[in-house]
Amino acid sequence: MCSTPAFTPEVVYLHLTPGSELPPLSLERFRVLVMIESEVTTVWQKAVSDWLVRSGCLYMMAWGLDCSSWDDSVDWANIEQFAFEEIPAESFVLTSWHENDSLEEVMHFCKHFAVHPSVKLPTTLLLQISSQAQKKKVSMLYGSA
Repeated sequence: MCSTPAFTPEVVYLHLTPGSELPPLSLERFRVLVMIESEVTTVWQKAVSDWLVRSGCLYMMAWGLDCSSWDDSVDWANIEQFAFEEIPAESFVLTSWHENDSLEEVMHFCKHFAVHPSVKLPTTLLLQISSQAQKKKVSMLYGSA
């Protein structure tokens, strides 16, 4: 009897301070929950959005300070990636912002409902933009979502 192993997505935590250098990401195709807990410049926000899209992000959820602007910023990065031409379905980045939801609610949505219609996303990136890293807290919240 042959059985197929259960699909277990990988969860990666990354902390960035506003204005910091962006590290290389080798996640292939992924979803990201961007937790904005510190103010950022529009120039750095655009750089982060471009970096996420170029790195393989296909679903971005934003929570925290001015999160609706992140939705727009990632949308523009995706549009610019294809020089304002039609975006292929397998490269289209879904975006959402969650200004009226608790972080726990957004994590539950990310973990259970954030799927791409054309591509499997085996990895979730938990991207915390803040002055201090809180990997243990963020990981525990996501684990219980």
